[in-house]
Amino acid sequence: MFADIPVDVGIIYEGERIRWPDARVELGGPRVEHKFELVKVRRMEEIEDEKIIIVGPDLKDLEKKSYPFGIYIEVAGKELEEELEGVIERRIHEYMNYIEGVMHLNQRYDIWIRISKRSFDKGLNSFVYIGKVLQRLFKSELPIIEKIQIAFITDPEKVKEKFKEAMETYEARDAKARGLKDEEVDAFYGCTLCQSFAPTHVCVITPQRYSNCGAISWFDGRAAARVDPKGPIFRIEKGECIDPIRGEYTGVNEMVKRKSGGEITRVWLYTAFGYPHTSCGCFEAVAFYIPEVDGLGIVHRGFAENTPIGLSFSTIADSTAGGRQVDGFHGISIEYMRSPKFLQADGGWERIVWVPETIKERVKDFIPKDLVDKIPTEKDVKNVEELKQFLLMKNHPVVKRWKKKAEEAAEKKPPEEAKPMKPAVPTAGLTVPVSIGAAGGFKLVLKNVKIHAEKIRIIKSKEE
Repeated sequence: MFADIPVDVGIIYEGERIRWPDARVELGGPRVEHKFELVKVRRMEEIEDEKIIIVGPDLKDLEKKSYPFGIYIEVAGKELEEELEGVIERRIHEYMNYIEGVMHLNQRYDIWIRISKRSFDKGLNSFVYIGKVLQRLFKSELPIIEKIQIAFITDPEKVKEKFKEAMETYEARDAKARGLKDEEVDAFYGCTLCQSFAPTHVCVITPQRYSNCGAISWFDGRAAARVDPKGPIFRIEKGECIDPIRGEYTGVNEMVKRKSGGEITRVWLYTAFGYPHTSCGCFEAVAFYIPEVDGLGIVHRGFAENTPIGLSFSTIADSTAGGRQVDGFHGISIEYMRSPKFLQADGGWERIVWVPETIKERVKDFIPKDLVDKIPTEKDVKNVEELKQFLLMKNHPVVKRWKKKAEEAAEKKPPEEAKPMKPAVPTAGLTVPVSIGAAGGFKLVLKNVKIHAEKIRIIKSKEE
């Protein structure tokens, strides 16, 4: 099937990471503004089957740097419908990662692609080869595609021109899915496309909770499960609703446990705490807890500065991704921020205390009007102390939580003559297991314990 392709093609290359020193070229990525991948359904007579178009320099003509980049795929077939565009689009991520020496991350307007020097030297020096692989895999895996035409765009002006069309298409798809409620359907959908990068991640897609990557709506999930019932997107029977506020369902728990190999047993869909939805690595943004103000900040992939807690998106993302449930950290899509279910168990927008200006403008119409000016951006605050002062000055709803906690602490404070409480666990000789996290620093895992200690020492154990 791929005898004429100069490198190997197979599932074993999924999850391959290409570091910058090993890269021949970078397409899209955080250094450039305009990048996209878009699929459009056409009539049979409108496209030429297996045609590959290169608009701008080909791979062999590109220097080692980051380029604006677009992948524009047109498909046709008697059974193809417009609602399948997003489903087909998301498969680009999977199929490109089958190619030896090609790393594809993210989706839609966030794509980040690297071609390795090694594969380039083996002959992968033209987009024609990548186009052939995509065409053959799409037709093989989705037989309803009868014709497929692909354009690779590296000309900056043409990328910018098509980027506008792509953004308008994404918005139209997203708007279509906004009217339906989770309570009105009898099933959700799941996606495991990212398990090559995050083995225990199972994305749960509901009408009011988009996939973390922002590319798959509930309608997309339904369409994908119908046309490819054995594929990576599947139906999830809701089962009994255990908690409507946190968003816990028996059917979701059962399916996530099965699809994660037993690693994840419970999921709360509408909160960043307790049993939060797992995070892959393709999420558009991360909600992160700021303990100093008892609120949540949001940072998206395109934000180049540090957040008020002094960490960048990449650092926070590395600590969140991998299919883990990290209390207080939650990978999300931009569209989920427009949902009435958005972190509803945590207080929704009333708990959000910081968000980048770009994202705030994109979702402004979905933030309660009385809160818009009370949520600061990077233009208003740069650190936690400035954040505290801003929230106080604007009387953000989270300030009420501070006052309530202070009152509760005062009520619980023992009389001065009372004897100090005994430690809940012995403090002498207490050793806390410590492991180095993906983003550096230390991770302490303490379960079902109460600790009162005057001093704690963290000692790095010797490697065995």
